[in-house]
Amino acid sequence: MKKIVIFILAALSMYAREFIGHVPLVEKAKEVHFGGSHLNSPELLHNILHYQKWGELFVYLQVHWFRVLFLGITIGVLVVFLLHYLIIGPKKFSHEGKGFYVYSVFKRVIHWLAALAFVIIVPTGFIMIFGQYFGGGEFVRYARYMHSVGTVLFVIAGIPMFLMWFVPMLATFDDIKWFMILGGYLTKKKVVVPAGQFNAGQKMWFWVAMVGGFAMIITGAMMYFQDFDIEMLKKLNLDQIDLIRIAAIVHNFLGMAVTALFITHMYMSLFAIKGSLGSMIDGHKSEDEIKYMHSSFYKKLMKKK
Repeated sequence: MKKIVIFILAALSMYAREFIGHVPLVEKAKEVHFGGSHLNSPELLHNILHYQKWGELFVYLQVHWFRVLFLGITIGVLVVFLLHYLIIGPKKFSHEGKGFYVYSVFKRVIHWLAALAFVIIVPTGFIMIFGQYFGGGEFVRYARYMHSVGTVLFVIAGIPMFLMWFVPMLATFDDIKWFMILGGYLTKKKVVVPAGQFNAGQKMWFWVAMVGGFAMIITGAMMYFQDFDIEMLKKLNLDQIDLIRIAAIVHNFLGMAVTALFITHMYMSLFAIKGSLGSMIDGHKSEDEIKYMHSSFYKKLMKKK
């Protein structure tokens, strides 16, 4: 009977490890690595005893869902746009003449700096999520450093970008009409699309990138620095490690949204409309493209002209 009980307990422990995964809470829990740390301290026992508050959810998402969702969203978005390109194809507009000068040098520089930031942030974030499949070690550590570099670039570009495009990125009735026809991207024909200087898709990317991006900076800083002696946490009945768990959960879900819309923005800029990238090179957008894809903006330009 004793052997049977031991066998059952051993089997259950193996099953539990497979289900939960090997997720150590801290290394050398008895040592205090940093002066004043609330992570590796006598409070650690309290954190373990109250593990079910946020720890259970965090470990469950970390072990079972974060990688699956990231991979599923990335592959899903890429497949959708591949099918769109093969079945419907890119829209083509005449680019003869100079067209309209819509982006100043300053706006283009800020845009390219933000683009560089996301080109660094998104792939390095992906490498960090799937670090074990990239062999871990120095490569993943280097990706983490580059992730921080991309974050700094985003802060430098994000603030002026938010200020200069805040007003034109506000929602209008045209955005509802744009979503009703999905911007005319589901047909091969050139149709007049109701949109201002920026369409509803661009606005959605802007707000997710700006608001979500700065929220990711805050949550990322919480995970990076880890030790915060915040009195408010006690009033909210939160432990130090709970704050980091919440930050990690928020950071990952925002990362999924940013990744999906970043891929979308890249596809729309490089493939969905032939020659559209040129407007961010010389500042000019063709009259034919504006007339169809930004009809409300075209009417304003014609009145000024």
